[in-house]
Amino acid sequence: MSNTTDDNQRAHVSDAPSSHGISRRGLLRAGGAAGLAAIAAPLFPFAAANAAERTLKILQWSHFVPTYDKWFDQFAKEWGQKNNVHVTVDHINIADLVTTTSSEISANSGHDLIELGAEAAAFSPSVIDMADINQEAAKLCGTPFYVAKRVSYNPTKKLWYSFCHGWTVDCGDYRKSLWHKAGMPNGPDTWEDVLTIGADIMSKQGIPVGIGMSQELDSNMVARAVLWAWDTYVQDEWDDVVLDKDVFKRRSVEAVKYMADLFHKTMTPEIFSWNAASNNQALIAGKASYIVNSISAYRSAQETKPDIAKDVFFTGPLAGPNATRWANVHVLYDYIIPKFAKAREDTAKQFIKHLIENYDQAMYYSKLYNSPSYFNTAIPKGNRGYTAVKDATTLADLNDAWFKDDPFRLPGEAKGKLMPLLGATNWTTNLGHPGYSNPAVGEVFNTFILPNMMAKAARGDLKPEAAVDDAARQIRPIYESWRKRGLIGGKA
Repeated sequence: MSNTTDDNQRAHVSDAPSSHGISRRGLLRAGGAAGLAAIAAPLFPFAAANAAERTLKILQWSHFVPTYDKWFDQFAKEWGQKNNVHVTVDHINIADLVTTTSSEISANSGHDLIELGAEAAAFSPSVIDMADINQEAAKLCGTPFYVAKRVSYNPTKKLWYSFCHGWTVDCGDYRKSLWHKAGMPNGPDTWEDVLTIGADIMSKQGIPVGIGMSQELDSNMVARAVLWAWDTYVQDEWDDVVLDKDVFKRRSVEAVKYMADLFHKTMTPEIFSWNAASNNQALIAGKASYIVNSISAYRSAQETKPDIAKDVFFTGPLAGPNATRWANVHVLYDYIIPKFAKAREDTAKQFIKHLIENYDQAMYYSKLYNSPSYFNTAIPKGNRGYTAVKDATTLADLNDAWFKDDPFRLPGEAKGKLMPLLGATNWTTNLGHPGYSNPAVGEVFNTFILPNMMAKAARGDLKPEAAVDDAARQIRPIYESWRKRGLIGGKA
């Protein structure tokens, strides 16, 4: 590891929780108060935009739970009507966000507020500083979940390039009847369980495990979860590539060997060509015993295959050989304001403030797919569009109550199925773990280097060690390119 990083960045890294568990309160405290306190700009009420600025064009991805988009569009429209702002909202496929945003920035024209994921970091040279709205939100709603800072702040540039209003839990979804028959009714707890019991289910019940190794979102996520479970990473805390260095290489090779073994014993070749919907579809069709995804597949099953939905239960991240367990944020809701939208900056930030103050509705209308960045936000008074939860005063209270008794469970469905996800803030981390998310991390993600690494070994195209070396050879030039632009730290 490099020892050249400044003390301030090291202090940020030390805020991260242990993978073996820490309290929700501790995580909320760890979420970046030091960085916010260092912001030079004072808190201020956002200035009213003048008449020429009273438009707001929003671009975001089409939500995986359609009721959220229906709610959001009406929510934005009503806010605009009350504030004399003409609001338009455009939704596109999540896979098209990067190319669309790149085109708009290149053209110096387009939407004023754009919702991205981890790739937001790559656009930091072309966006408006979001320090003030991050500081205002912390003042109004309390310290955010620590991951929100790690996907919004560049410690090398000391720049708040985005605002993360929410995130989604990346969990394990398993078919209880299949695992019960195999002698493990509560589903897997370790990756070894998925291999051994998954192989048993495959051989005796004919149902494979559904872990993708292709160029899509879920394969990207699970590749990282497996590496982290084996105590290895793409980068260290200081933006140095370590995937193929020293002890990390040995661990990386073991993780890749595991994935190759998992494929041969529990899966079929179709996983090499899956898209982002494939593991959902396999689960709903009764063709997967275990997948790694959000709760969206389950929500879809509730509408189309209720019998399957009633059989779907959940786990947190699985443990590796040393009991380490981490899950990535499944998706992020990370707003940027392009520099070309400077004239609408205040309007955009006013809308963000309104959204986080009403995030109870975002949680509810996403059917709990959206988790808030600001758990300490007070629940507004009055009719909120859902049955009030007794004694709940903050979003944390709502989150806990709803995960204990899902307001969307079907008649006759088991109560408390989401309870294994209550500790998600303890074991959820960001792309770039154990460091910050950054433009290099985003490019590695968007070029699917890690799932390709796993697939090459599983198909036998490369030996596991060669697959790791091949991945590292692709990753290093990416890091060096962004390092030359001054947007990441590290040396190698």
